[in-house]
Amino acid sequence: MALIRSLIFNTLFYVSMILYMIILLPLLILPQRYVMILVRFWSRYFIWLCTHVAGIKMEVRGAHRRTGPVLIAAKHQSLWETMALLQFFDDPCFILKRELTYVPLFGLYLLATGQIPVDRRGGAKVRNDLLRRTKQAILTAPGRQLIMFPEGTRRPVGAEPAYRSGIAHVYSALEIPVTPVAMNSGVFWPRRSLQLRPGTIVIEFLPDIPPGLPRDAFMARLENDIETASNRLIAEAQRAA
Repeated sequence: MALIRSLIFNTLFYVSMILYMIILLPLLILPQRYVMILVRFWSRYFIWLCTHVAGIKMEVRGAHRRTGPVLIAAKHQSLWETMALLQFFDDPCFILKRELTYVPLFGLYLLATGQIPVDRRGGAKVRNDLLRRTKQAILTAPGRQLIMFPEGTRRPVGAEPAYRSGIAHVYSALEIPVTPVAMNSGVFWPRRSLQLRPGTIVIEFLPDIPPGLPRDAFMARLENDIETASNRLIAEAQRAA
């Protein structure tokens, strides 16, 4: 039954996303803030599809912020959070791998909404460009909400954490609070798998990390906060299975 639901969900998800992007192409000429309204509507539709077709519900814990400049540092276990996180903020801006902008249609929407692509091979030039663009994003009125996945890519449940230093550079340069976000999405939507498991994905917004910490102290606290909470949520989900 779960396999059949997964097949139906994936068919509806990908077909409807392609149709949505094609139909709304003429609206990309609108100002960015209006395009983001359409994107957030898609995010809510995605959650509806997950709930009613795949049997994957969502539970939100903690205080999430919707306005003003803030850096969101989220655990990344599946495709789910890349879609779901959009609805929580008024003007979200993902810092994402550059290769995604090459995807037909999808990449066009990433560029039209001012997302920030990054060459993951790194280097001083890439890092300086990233810092310049993130500063520009948070200086826009009323300021955007930047979203980063500190490990840079999806990590399967149970894998050792692999946090990268890029978020520490952004944190030090921007001097804004960081909101760690934990979740258990990988239990129900495994990495690189089309077969989904019914259940409840819990996304937990943790207390902010204030600006001004030394980089090493920031990275240690960020990893501890996200991993401790994510492991707790994963354990809850596995016990309930």
